[in-house]
Amino acid sequence: MMTNLFSVFDPSTTIFNLSLNWLSTFLGLLIIPTSYWLMPNRFQVIWNNILITLHKEFKTLLGPNGHNGSTLMFISLFSLIMFNNFLGLFPYIFTSTSHLTLTLSLAFPLWLSFMLYGWISHTQHMFAHLVPQGTPPVLMPFMVCIETISNVIRPGTLAVRLTANMIAGHLLMTLLGNTGPMSTSYIILSLILVTQIALLVLESAVAIIQSYVFAVLSTLYSSEVN
Repeated sequence: MMTNLFSVFDPSTTIFNLSLNWLSTFLGLLIIPTSYWLMPNRFQVIWNNILITLHKEFKTLLGPNGHNGSTLMFISLFSLIMFNNFLGLFPYIFTSTSHLTLTLSLAFPLWLSFMLYGWISHTQHMFAHLVPQGTPPVLMPFMVCIETISNVIRPGTLAVRLTANMIAGHLLMTLLGNTGPMSTSYIILSLILVTQIALLVLESAVAIIQSYVFAVLSTLYSSEVN
């Protein structure tokens, strides 16, 4: 049962032994209507307001050393993850954000670049950051170990947080979807349908929240090395 349950996350679409599932990562670019680029519309206005709000928030988090190019990178990261989270809610579309292959590929290069930039350009600041201000001298060696471990596991926590949330929601929807056809009572079937719709709305909110959390945490990690 567990094998069948988790098989919904297995890549299965192949042509000439070439897996095409990961191409769904860029499928969000294809579903944007042409009118979005040609003339102002309601969707464009809403999306532009979201981008402006994110730009202001990321600019505040980055501090005075932040640049517009930095906010553009984190806004693009937010958009990529959010589109893939939403696409995974549609039937027969491969959910790439439920795999550590993608999430770790996004988190690890970002973390590594931040660490290299910080230790090369601001070495003294990075050493000082290992010991929080006001720490008693007796606890300083322990704080260095704790802060070092905290910095090392950051890409793993970023990747696992996103993957775990996507897997949990999809497993619940799969369980409800498999239970519905086996029920003979119309009342139970109606309750399952209502629960499925409520869970779908919840997963839509999770798709936005998790992409926002991933982008905000990446921005905070970047601001620490400036």
